Amino acid sequence: MTLKKRLFTVGLSMVVATGFGVFTPVFAGEHGTAHWAYEGEGGPEHWGGMSKDYAACSQGKSQSPVDITGAADEKLDDIAFNYKPSKAVIENNGHTIQVNYEKGSGNTIKAGGVEYELVQFHFHDPSEHTVRGKSYGMELHLVHKNVDGKLAVVGVLIDTGAEGGAYKEIWNSFPKKAGDKKELKAPINANDLLPKERLYYKYSGSLTTPPCSEIVTWLVIKTPVQMSKAQVDAFKGIVKMNARPTQPLNGRRISAEAAGK
Repeated sequence: MTLKKRLFTVGLSMVVATGFGVFTPVFAGEHGTAHWAYEGEGGPEHWGGMSKDYAACSQGKSQSPVDITGAADEKLDDIAFNYKPSKAVIENNGHTIQVNYEKGSGNTIKAGGVEYELVQFHFHDPSEHTVRGKSYGMELHLVHKNVDGKLAVVGVLIDTGAEGGAYKEIWNSFPKKAGDKKELKAPINANDLLPKERLYYKYSGSLTTPPCSEIVTWLVIKTPVQMSKAQVDAFKGIVKMNARPTQPLNGRRISAEAAGK
């Protein structure tokens, strides 16, 4: 694998604040030459010291993922999902399998009164977030950006069980080598990847990969979806373990959308 490919991250992963408070996302591969990984000398415990751009990974106080525990029920607005069948490109970026959308695809969510556009989604094995100490087989992250460049990431926990039919097209299209990418044969509707029940947990956190920028509103859906063991194993056959350990809450509040509100 070339150095350039190794540096490409799982997605939007660095944010620069201007004097006007506007945030512009860029890619971590564009900043520094640190080669991060999930184990060994490039593993999560070393990220913060690998580059000055990654300092938040060790010094930040609002890091992600977290163990979701002690969440307080609140009357949160439902997340309004406005997804539709769309063309997309699937790639193996060396850290995960990622599906990228063209800008202006029209796939959006509205959360907390703010509209965000779906930029990409990707997967982690095992889940990065845990719920009261329980880990899941995998986790899907749908990354959204608003007009100010701030991010909202919808996390979907994936339990091992029945085959996830909605994931077949993605799984059948896995690029085997890092750096490979191709257009999916059929348009994909990200709505099909979500559970029917969409109550969620909400907290303020960070990207789970370097540079660990603390600019993410996390929306983790309570109800997991299912995927067969064969599907999970197929992912593992291409991408090694790619989950950052849970991070301290440091006094942060986790809100839970209350049922029947």
